[in-house]
Amino acid sequence: MTSLDLTGLTAGPAQVWGGIRLVPLLRAEPVAGLRLHREAYGTEEHETSLMRLNDGGHYTSYIPHGFVADWSGEGTGAAYGTSLGEGPPSRVPLHRMAKRRPGDRLRFLPLHLALEGYLALHFGGPSVLWDTWSREAVRSGLSPRVESAYLGTRVPGLADALRVFEIHPGQCGVLVYAADALGGAFAVPHPDDYRALHATLLQDLFGELIHQYARYGRPVEEFAARIDDRHVRGVADLRAAARAQERAWREAHDSVLAAELYDASYAFSRVYRMGGFDLWRFLPPFLRSGRAQHIGEAITDRKGRVAYLKTFRLSENQVRRGHLLQSLAAHDWHLGRCAEALGTTPEELTRRMRHAGFSALLKPSR
Repeated sequence: MTSLDLTGLTAGPAQVWGGIRLVPLLRAEPVAGLRLHREAYGTEEHETSLMRLNDGGHYTSYIPHGFVADWSGEGTGAAYGTSLGEGPPSRVPLHRMAKRRPGDRLRFLPLHLALEGYLALHFGGPSVLWDTWSREAVRSGLSPRVESAYLGTRVPGLADALRVFEIHPGQCGVLVYAADALGGAFAVPHPDDYRALHATLLQDLFGELIHQYARYGRPVEEFAARIDDRHVRGVADLRAAARAQERAWREAHDSVLAAELYDASYAFSRVYRMGGFDLWRFLPPFLRSGRAQHIGEAITDRKGRVAYLKTFRLSENQVRRGHLLQSLAAHDWHLGRCAEALGTTPEELTRRMRHAGFSALLKPSR
């Protein structure tokens, strides 16, 4: 477990639209050697995936948008939006969430990369299989994990906030809050990349809590600088007082609003090595602490500093399911030992598993 190294990213003054608060992330200097840009794919920007099922049927998966990371030094890359539409979909195998492009470029599917890591958490099930479960898995495959999320277009107020808010000089990212609950973080290497990708936040995924807070929460308080003019004798004093207010806001934000992201520890899994950079996805410890927890993905340099970041806030139910799977795997899927470690009974643990949607992992006798 390790934390995110956000060295070089600082929080700017927040902007408020109703219940939506956007906090810009600023860089004094862009990250050298890495770029992400927009690239259009003809007149329609589609990307869907047609997959066949064991029973001969099929399903279509929806991939909102993707990025191409470019470390060639040429400054070319891509981001594309997508939607379901008429005509045959292009094929994107689900296991290719990251795919090498010609030259020093890598296409990856933002947030889908992180969500795949969460959905695949201990997906293989028990290491010791019983006959019925084994036969079912071989005959029909593993039952898919399903989680719910909302597109940014469905988060009330977010589209207006992104449209009217100012993009700051040096802005390389943003933190999105609804009713002051952190819904997600987004950061890129270069200010030009952020300007090109700013609107793609509407095609990102946000959790149910953020959707509800944005719809039903009250307007949040806007940040306002308050300067005591008794100590201002000139422009230099005014500038110093303004900078002190900026520091006070940043310290309050980092220690209160964004502490769940900045101070948390994560389990990182490398997805791809890209020259002097690494693409990772990460999972939280799934602690039942009541504190918000995030999954996400990041590109870091060789010193571990974050160049690209995208996160998704899990709901309490999603944290609970992750905690349950982690606990079962840690005790080799033995209900008795796991129940003892959790301070409960095997019967209660069985009930929790059924309630969490893990009935397929239980023996029929249970």
